[in-house]
Amino acid sequence: MRKKEEEINAANEKVIDRIKNSQPFLVDVVSAKSVIPELNGKVLLHAGPPITWEEMTGPMQGSCIGASLFEGWASTEEEARRQLESGEVTFIPCHHVHAVGPMGGITSANMAVLVVENKVDGTVGYCTMNEGIGKVLRFGAYSQEVVDRLRWMADVLGPVLSQAIKRKGDGINLNVMIAKAITMGDEFHQRNIAGSLVFLKEISPFIVKLDIEDSTKEEVIQFLADTDQFFLNIMMATSKAIMDHARKIESGTVVTTLTRNGKNFGVRISGMGDQWFTAPVNTPKGLYFTGYSEEDGNPDIGDSAITETVGVGGMAMVAAPGVTRFVGAGGFDDALRVSNEMAEISISHNPNWTIPTWDFKGTCLGIDIRKVVETGITPIINTGIAHKKAGVGQIGAGTVRAPLACFEKALEAYAEKLGITVE
Repeated sequence: MRKKEEEINAANEKVIDRIKNSQPFLVDVVSAKSVIPELNGKVLLHAGPPITWEEMTGPMQGSCIGASLFEGWASTEEEARRQLESGEVTFIPCHHVHAVGPMGGITSANMAVLVVENKVDGTVGYCTMNEGIGKVLRFGAYSQEVVDRLRWMADVLGPVLSQAIKRKGDGINLNVMIAKAITMGDEFHQRNIAGSLVFLKEISPFIVKLDIEDSTKEEVIQFLADTDQFFLNIMMATSKAIMDHARKIESGTVVTTLTRNGKNFGVRISGMGDQWFTAPVNTPKGLYFTGYSEEDGNPDIGDSAITETVGVGGMAMVAAPGVTRFVGAGGFDDALRVSNEMAEISISHNPNWTIPTWDFKGTCLGIDIRKVVETGITPIINTGIAHKKAGVGQIGAGTVRAPLACFEKALEAYAEKLGITVE
């Protein structure tokens, strides 16, 4: 048994070395179909482990309707629903095609996606861009305003950013950007103000030099300036490119995916490759906007927990004491307690992203399912809260715990794979 433990520890070290040594760069913004060949015909990517239309909660269904209207598959909500209910549309988890999507996670062929490349071996991560606040597709809204914004993002914002990024040569070094922003109070799930401003500072000079209309430059720069959470989607694609590189080491007990589809929470680990381990999701606890309560809240949803998978978000709560009140988590002492607790289920710390408020310790590195099961401590996730009805949108923000059963199932399966008898 000791020999098996040594083998697992050695495999885990290889996995976390890959996370630590990753070199993520933002290299482009393109149409999803140009980099994800599976997006041909009526196909939609969604957040979380596999799910059917019938099982989807309101926000994800609303996002599907919005995507159908955006793609021109339907001209009315009723027509879109008929197609979705009849099975005309194929659904694929974002995670199956090197992508991640916030909240509903719905991504269609002509949406613009960020492209992050891990320069170590060329592993890529894709994510749609942040739409801003208010009525947005990711929270299940699908009004004309939502569709028009998505078209502007695909036709204007994406191409402008693509041209600007290419002027940078090899792309934008995201490790450097993250290291700066974490010292400025971001944890990269609920708080991305610093990262978004650092990105704006980096990209604006290149946008200004482009040979395009001044009004277009102003429009794009203003959108970036107004969108405090713009960097979240960059961080998600970054985390995906890092974790997909790390999970090529197909052994060990390191968590490589944490994600939710509104019905089930899904976990994948290095030693079990693409196999999903699922359990029913919890409903986030937190602060609700005026007029809403927990009764209105949708169960946990979205691929954005890829940030916690890589060690930021709720895992790095101590980096962003300013966010604790927003998610209803208390004050600085509570943030410190959460990060110390998350360190108990992690193998190491990431020296690339050090946290001043944690005595310059690095972010948590390598969630170990053995530690999760042994301690009963599950990862905590900072998250937005969607209304359970399609089309309403965001109604709050809070925290949520991953269900322990996912990790227990993963550990049992890996033990069986290694020939270890589980009592």
